[in-house]
Amino acid sequence: MGRLFGTDGVRGVANEGLTAELALGLSVAAAHVLGDAGAFDGHRPVAVVGRDPRASGEFLEAAVIAGLASAGVDVLRVGVLPTPAVAYLTGALGADFGVMLSASHNAMPDNGIKFLARGGHKLDDTIEDAIEAHYARYGVGDENWKRPTGAAVGRVRQYTEGFDKYVAHLVAVLPNRLDGVKVVIDGAHGAAARVAPEAFARAGAEVVFTLGAEPTGLNINEGVGSTHLDKLQAAMKEHRADLGIALDGDADRCLAADADGEEVDGDQILAILAVAMKEAGTLRRGTAVATVMSNLGFKLAMEREGIELVQTAVGDRYVLEEMKQHGFALGGEQSGHVILLDHATTGDGTLTGLMLGARLAATKQPLSDLAAVMTRLPQLLINVKGVDRSRVTTCAELAAAVKEAEEELGSTGRVLLRPSGTEPLVRVMVEAADQVQAKAVAERLAEAVRTYLG
Repeated sequence: MGRLFGTDGVRGVANEGLTAELALGLSVAAAHVLGDAGAFDGHRPVAVVGRDPRASGEFLEAAVIAGLASAGVDVLRVGVLPTPAVAYLTGALGADFGVMLSASHNAMPDNGIKFLARGGHKLDDTIEDAIEAHYARYGVGDENWKRPTGAAVGRVRQYTEGFDKYVAHLVAVLPNRLDGVKVVIDGAHGAAARVAPEAFARAGAEVVFTLGAEPTGLNINEGVGSTHLDKLQAAMKEHRADLGIALDGDADRCLAADADGEEVDGDQILAILAVAMKEAGTLRRGTAVATVMSNLGFKLAMEREGIELVQTAVGDRYVLEEMKQHGFALGGEQSGHVILLDHATTGDGTLTGLMLGARLAATKQPLSDLAAVMTRLPQLLINVKGVDRSRVTTCAELAAAVKEAEEELGSTGRVLLRPSGTEPLVRVMVEAADQVQAKAVAERLAEAVRTYLG
């Protein structure tokens, strides 16, 4: 059995790679491992369980809850809520751990299971490995673990207050209200389809239009959300709103659009918030954290604004680890994962959008002007599917192709090849002084990946 946990939990095609049996067994294993790690401190353990609207989430949620309850864990079932909401509630309710069922921005046939430690934090690799080892040893039907009986089995309770509690938290942490800001919201037919419009309205914004706000269980991320900005961009032009935000399926990321329908990506959002937090004195140690995928223009902007930049490997978990280790308050990715560690333990797309709105309201400036704090250098990303992603760092021929490309770009650009942590593909990113060169080099490297790793 290969490693089940990827960079963001366990994912797969629901009822194929990710079965009810796997969900049940992993939940039992998680209960035992977290209990053995001392997370329960001798009291009856409690877990918060939430999901996004995918149809498969219904049976997977039932399997997870069955596994937890069979291991003696009481369950607070919060229903359809964003990943950051489940993380927040895990901490706010003093639960011992949380479970979120979602495949984030992936297409509907996929689903995933993400375990959160006490306080709503992501699990360390060592804990994930221990869960996998327990599952591999005992599986689902093995009788070599002590099963509670009678009053010792876990109880399941609907926790209907989660929606209001989370929305109230979002509004309470804002530096100012959003009165006068007109907003368009794309909820990706996902977990924040109800949460985001409600939070913006309570914060004082005028929500002039919503899309991706009618989840059926089958349409999550389908032509909408942060991976499909065209509908949001068109709506911004039509409604002449001040701010457009696009979330993904579990609402842990956010991209934006200005009044002219121009995209504002994660780097620009991070730059806007970094400047705002520096002015407010809340940017701890005057530092922002980003990944190596961030545009070179972001790095230059931070230098100009007197803000230190720390870069990590790709993945919001690595950004978060760096922030927690050194006490930084702001970090994120170009994809729109933005972590505001004073208010959230994970990326939170709705919170990010609200903070952007608060900046607009406070400065009275259009989003296009705020985003101009940085200039994006031409950058092209190609996802190469159907190749052996495990050989990216070991293939000598591919390394030679990369070296040749780097020599061609010189100091005016860069190349980054990496295997996706959540999908079976290799990402080829090229940054250059102009779009034509970036496209040519990226396409050449993508073909090399197909040739040598296919």
